[in-house]
Amino acid sequence: MVFHRKVSIFICLFNRLASIESKVRSFRVLRTERRRKDKMSGSGDNKVSGTTKTPADFLKSIRGRPVVVKLNSGVDYRGILACLDGYMNIAMEQTEEYVNGQLKNKYGDAFIRGNNVLYISTVNIPLADGA
Repeated sequence: MVFHRKVSIFICLFNRLASIESKVRSFRVLRTERRRKDKMSGSGDNKVSGTTKTPADFLKSIRGRPVVVKLNSGVDYRGILACLDGYMNIAMEQTEEYVNGQLKNKYGDAFIRGNNVLYISTVNIPLADGA
């Protein structure tokens, strides 16, 4: 795989490594603790705006769903969104790399550094797992 020097893409690809699994577990633990705190503090605070959704609400709602992540370089990564943080660092599962619309590679797990992300979009069609 060739990387251009001008493009500062920092993608760490992990295939069954304990480090990504521990990061995903810790994000899930934090998410569970936040949900528990939100339930205890009362649910009326979040429904003040009615039908208005913020970008943070969108990002919370798409965890665990198929997404397309487009990088500043034009490369697309499609897979299941495992977790993301405030810096838009993204952990994905069942990841596929598309360059110019063509499938280039498949990865089990992928970590994408947030400063390279152009956008995140949900996918309405199922991922191609061999179909």
